[in-house]
Amino acid sequence: MSETENKDFAGETAETTAPADEGAARLAELETQLADARQQLLYAAADTQNVRRRLEKEIADARAYSVTSFARDLLSVADNFERALAAIPAELREDEKLKGLVSGIEGTARELNAVFERQGIVKLSSLGEKLDPNLHQPMLELPSDAEPGTIVQELQPGYKIKDRLLRPAMVAVAKAG
Repeated sequence: MSETENKDFAGETAETTAPADEGAARLAELETQLADARQQLLYAAADTQNVRRRLEKEIADARAYSVTSFARDLLSVADNFERALAAIPAELREDEKLKGLVSGIEGTARELNAVFERQGIVKLSSLGEKLDPNLHQPMLELPSDAEPGTIVQELQPGYKIKDRLLRPAMVAVAKAG
């Protein structure tokens, strides 16, 4: 081969390898873009799944706790029924003229409690338990033989709706010494 043929052959080789290098570089760039697109797709799918789960939980919570504000309003009605029943002396409960009224109040209070139960509203029992700031609101301290921090009087009952506190119990707590 002559020198000019060698130069032509060398030039052709350089020219043919240059497009092959460009193709390989382009292929590597496209593979990188494809990997990025796949990663973004996975992130988007995970984000969509998280949004779906959060929305399902919010819907379930909305169903479970939709009556919360209405229930809070009815608690005062329940309190008034309890006070009315507690205020009726035993001799008036036996009076024939008032027996119907007393049984009507008792029946209405029972029905209200049944409605509360159906809605998942539960009255908290506090008397004799240790003060729990998540469930009780201490209103005063009273001298008592009970261990300090024990609830000795319930001024107003507390209620829960399902697993959430609806209203804390207002209580009197035993004080030390």
